[in-house]
Amino acid sequence: MKWVKWFSEVGIHDVPLVGGKNASLGEMLRTLGEVGVRVPDGFAITAEAYRYYLREAGLEDKIRALLDGWDRSDPADLIRRARRIRNMIVRAECPEDLRQEIAEAYAELSRKYGTDEVDVAVRSSATAEDLPTASFAGQQDTYLMVHGEAELLLSVRRAFASLFTARAISYREDMGFDHFKVALSVGVQKMVRSDLASSGVIFTLDTETGFRDVVLVTSIWGLGENIVQGRVVPDEFYVHKPTLRKGFDALVWKKLGGKEFKLVYDEQKQRLSNQPTPRDERERFSLEPDEVLQLARWAVAIEDHYSKVHGAPTPMDIEWAKDGLSGELFIVQARPETVHSQRKGLKFTVYELKEKGKVLVRGLAVGEKIASGKVRVITDPNKMDEFQPGEVLVTTITDPDWEPIMKEAAAIVTDRGGRTSHAAIVARELGIPAVVGSENATRILRTGQEVTVSCAEGEDGRVYEGRLAFEVHEVDPETLPKPERTRILLNVGNPELAFKLAQYPVDGVGLARMEFIFASWIRVHPLALTRYDQLPIRVKRQVDELTRGYPSKEEYFIDKLAQGIAVIAAAFYPREVILRFSDFKTNEYAHLLGGELFEPREENPMLGWRGASRYYHPDYKEGFLLELAAVKRVREVMGLENLKVMVPFCRTPEEGRQVLEVMKEGGLEPGKGGLEVYVMAEIPSNIWLADTYADVFDGFSIGSNDLTQLTLGVDRDSDRIAALFDERNEAVKRSVAHLIERAHAHAPRRKVGICGQAPSDYPEFAAFLVEKGIDSISLNPDAVLRTMQRVVEMEQKLKARG
Repeated sequence: MKWVKWFSEVGIHDVPLVGGKNASLGEMLRTLGEVGVRVPDGFAITAEAYRYYLREAGLEDKIRALLDGWDRSDPADLIRRARRIRNMIVRAECPEDLRQEIAEAYAELSRKYGTDEVDVAVRSSATAEDLPTASFAGQQDTYLMVHGEAELLLSVRRAFASLFTARAISYREDMGFDHFKVALSVGVQKMVRSDLASSGVIFTLDTETGFRDVVLVTSIWGLGENIVQGRVVPDEFYVHKPTLRKGFDALVWKKLGGKEFKLVYDEQKQRLSNQPTPRDERERFSLEPDEVLQLARWAVAIEDHYSKVHGAPTPMDIEWAKDGLSGELFIVQARPETVHSQRKGLKFTVYELKEKGKVLVRGLAVGEKIASGKVRVITDPNKMDEFQPGEVLVTTITDPDWEPIMKEAAAIVTDRGGRTSHAAIVARELGIPAVVGSENATRILRTGQEVTVSCAEGEDGRVYEGRLAFEVHEVDPETLPKPERTRILLNVGNPELAFKLAQYPVDGVGLARMEFIFASWIRVHPLALTRYDQLPIRVKRQVDELTRGYPSKEEYFIDKLAQGIAVIAAAFYPREVILRFSDFKTNEYAHLLGGELFEPREENPMLGWRGASRYYHPDYKEGFLLELAAVKRVREVMGLENLKVMVPFCRTPEEGRQVLEVMKEGGLEPGKGGLEVYVMAEIPSNIWLADTYADVFDGFSIGSNDLTQLTLGVDRDSDRIAALFDERNEAVKRSVAHLIERAHAHAPRRKVGICGQAPSDYPEFAAFLVEKGIDSISLNPDAVLRTMQRVVEMEQKLKARG
């Protein structure tokens, strides 16, 4: 055939002939089938066919004439000219030989699938798209559920015409592409009936931070246009690549999305229909865990293959669909990811909000930046000309037609959409913050209102009232000197920041706090789950709401806790992550849902029933066993054996032995699979009985806050004596020095780290620790860079002394 090529006849080097999308489909069909990647069959109408079509219709000179007079300061003028060009292309007559080849190829594809007229997807494939340096994705049109020869031919003409949408013309101008050197091929592909199942997008990195050791799978019910166009908030699944490659069930994080609508095919009306998603489908995941893992394995195989083809690591942006008739998964598109893959070297641009204000709107954070400006609410695309450069664009949803004003925005806020929505993708490419999926921004925010948009506080994006102060710091970690002997670790509480923090030049995590996961991810007291029958009706209803979709109350706790832990362990893998078991005080546990029923009232919770004393006590042991089950799942099912654990507030060595016995009962045995168990050194007994504690535990981590309080007898929260609280007090320093000396003298030698606040606040205290030979210093993220410099200076001084 002259104008048609089957996917099996083309590959990645045929972009000039069939465009990026079709070349990629052919590449996967030919090379990745042996590893199980399924791609629906089809054919490409070549770029030469497109040029032939325009030439025979005498359209090129007419198109040039319309483009030559375009007023670039007038978006409406471009829209009018683009519409006239498309109308000319659609109305032109298709040359007979081209029409005949398309019809013959369609008949053959139909026969392959055992029917006279197979349903197909008609996808545009530009010869300049899906390049590692530019993404033309979504700028040309796709037509789904196309049936019969006549409908196919009309869809092909419309696809040709879509090369001249206003957004496509504008993007080519911005990227420096000649309009007539970019041609269009059209892919005709067997339709996957995902309208009867689910579909979505996969990225082989984290789209917010560029972290490359995860696969992000997003999923919705119905056809994928809703997710590509950003109309809904999808389910999200993170799979850890290194442990997936080792054969583990490496699904470390899943988040239920709103999935507000689903695009389905209306058989009676024979057209696509976007319908509200039934509540039961919104409240459950649109993919099973084994399906997520299968898609992740395929994504890794695709990334590996394209990395070999391009001769460099190539993160991928992949579209997938599940056929509701056969139950099979398919890959329907794949292209290089074009934002994070273009970064040259790792630099940290850290945005820090310096003051707080009233939160007006919340949503998903995109971009990790902060910006201020005046609001411009636009819900009607016809009013885009009202937008002024530097304003905060607030709208229901965006599509590529909005791009001319998105480029001028300080920030973007949308009611609808998820992390793979159009607004999110464009915001990343433009390097501006966006808060998407807020649900109510267009109702709450007002045009002219001053706001600050913050995406620098985790996954929760916030729009604050007024212009708030913030700072921006840029650091190149390659320029930083590294300590030779002292390991620098991080204190991490929020799993949502883990992928970003993992890119810091550190050796791991010295303190992963379980309390944040309890409070933000689980929100219910563990005993309210194990003793559900004892709850009053009102609390039962709240617990039922939280645990909906889980086979048991206990599984809800284990699953949520395991995810929070796993995200941190996966982010820093294979570097060590030391997780501290729950260290709420009784009054803090009581604040969890149902907690007041199970917690005693104590006059001094700081010295009360906390830490190790809870874990073996019959009034909490079952809750601790749930914690152990979560840790066991992370280490053994997900394969994250870099996770170690730490016991807080252990008053006596005997108490430590009792905790270890409960750990064995819960299936966690010290030493098995390299499991190490540390103890927090925060009580004077930990210091002065260091030799005995060293017989029980694998190492120590100094909690300088509590150690200072208990050494000096000072409540740091007391206004009247707060001035006496100082970790640099000589008594505290002598305690620290004694612990390091005794731990290092023990046989076998025990490691000592510090995870308290002192070295983050006081560089001179960090220097003291280095002088005494501490093995590791765990710091708050904002203190890493300055403290690392101080540690290096101290090591150099010690080296000079000999």
